[in-house]
Amino acid sequence: MSTAVAVLGLGEAGWEIAADLVAAGAEVRGYDPKVTPADMISARVDEADAVRDADLVLSVNSSHDALDALANAAAGLRPGTVWADLNTASPGTKAALVDAAPDGVAVVDVALMSPVPGKGLRTPMLVSGEGAARYAHLLGSLGADVTVQPGPAGTAISRKLLRSVFYKGLAAAVVEALEGARAAGCEEWLAGNVAAELAGFDAATIDRLVDGTRRHARRRADEMAAAAQQLRELGVAPRSATAAHDLLAALRDGGS
Repeated sequence: MSTAVAVLGLGEAGWEIAADLVAAGAEVRGYDPKVTPADMISARVDEADAVRDADLVLSVNSSHDALDALANAAAGLRPGTVWADLNTASPGTKAALVDAAPDGVAVVDVALMSPVPGKGLRTPMLVSGEGAARYAHLLGSLGADVTVQPGPAGTAISRKLLRSVFYKGLAAAVVEALEGARAAGCEEWLAGNVAAELAGFDAATIDRLVDGTRRHARRRADEMAAAAQQLRELGVAPRSATAAHDLLAALRDGGS
């Protein structure tokens, strides 16, 4: 018997996952107030209609809509259904979904660990919560890449968001630095320097970064103040540089 999956949200990510589910043999029904599902997906009139006969619900809308989607679907949910929230919402929002779920409905916190386009159902997923093991069984049998992270809903997304502080913060700093280098006429040099530094990163590098930041916070705070001033002189807003200065200044002044 095929798995019945409801997909709420048929934007880029939801559509690719839904299409892969159909290709894997699942019975997919979908709802999106702004998108008409393709013929291979059973179109439903609202969230409650979409979930009424589903074994598994994938909420793939947005972090702002996560709680509303569950509230709108609640009347159609039946005990035993797994509600999986794939949105990049805070751990607190994921925990609130657990509190809001009808009795007998297990909430799974799903953290998508890479961009969905081009991967679809095979996007690496880190999952936690009461229904995590069942989610892994249902989607794993359809070809999904699922890793169960022990802990309540919110545990998986917490790991993703902590990684995002580093990864997205790094990306923002690189963009800002290259914008400044472009204005200063040395963008190619800086791009090569950044690439070489990143290529040499390993576990020991992390230790040196953390230790050096704490031990040399005073000098580095002054250096980042100067870097921020240079960016202003070049006509570049020093958002990342100022944030780095503020953290270093807090360490300098005895902050943790």
